[in-house]
Amino acid sequence: MICYPHVKINLGLHVLRRREDGFHDLETLFVPSDQFHDTLEIIAGDDYSRTLKGLEERYRAPERLVQAISPEGKLMITIARAEGVDWDPLSDLTARAYRLLDETYHLPPVKIFLEKTSPVGAGLGGGSADAAAALKALDALFELHLSPQALSAYAARLGSDCAFFLHEEPMMGSGRGEILTPFPLDLSCFRLEIVVPEGVHVSTADAYRGIVPKAPAKPLEAVLRQDPASWKTELVNDFEATVFAKYPSLREYKAALYERGALYAAMSGSGSALFGLFPA
Repeated sequence: MICYPHVKINLGLHVLRRREDGFHDLETLFVPSDQFHDTLEIIAGDDYSRTLKGLEERYRAPERLVQAISPEGKLMITIARAEGVDWDPLSDLTARAYRLLDETYHLPPVKIFLEKTSPVGAGLGGGSADAAAALKALDALFELHLSPQALSAYAARLGSDCAFFLHEEPMMGSGRGEILTPFPLDLSCFRLEIVVPEGVHVSTADAYRGIVPKAPAKPLEAVLRQDPASWKTELVNDFEATVFAKYPSLREYKAALYERGALYAAMSGSGSALFGLFPA
């Protein structure tokens, strides 16, 4: 089974308060984008892979194509990435998705093949998208018949924004980001452009460092319902203050988007990707 998990952007992001469990309550609007996507294939047992040969041909250097097998031998995972794979494949969210479902459903052995072409550590949610896609693929492959609510619950255990990627429409996120509500927003009159500066990787811990949680002067939904011309001054990503202070070049990228005619520009998630909405 092959799928193509895509990324997201955040229109507005407020850090409201710190929770007793150590997380933070947020409010944000998740918006899907197909500007970047990965390729994920999951097969059962010794079934034939339709992607492995191509991966081996395109990613010849050892650091660009890595494989691992779980200690019990039930999971083999292969990850390919042009910039290299600098994390343990068995810690990848797709592998964690398999283990999570395996705890309850005792799944057969599988092989996972993941080609990472979406940016890593850019605030676009590529890893979360892969995790959600893995849950859906495993559900379909082994006919688990999981309800949408059950899939969302599993996704929320893998990451705060994972559940969003089970949907294909803008969703208002609250709680840690896992509480989702459809939000009617038509962006068809805009052209979305995502910019991912090279050499800048922003960790979530860095993004939170220095943030003082607070409620916004105006609820996010109210701002989003206004004329988009007002978003430049009123639609805010709270992470920009701390991230731009550490990576001043990102502020310059945002300014460049406005100079090129963007009606609105911002950082996505906790960075480092920025995006601009241009008149279509």
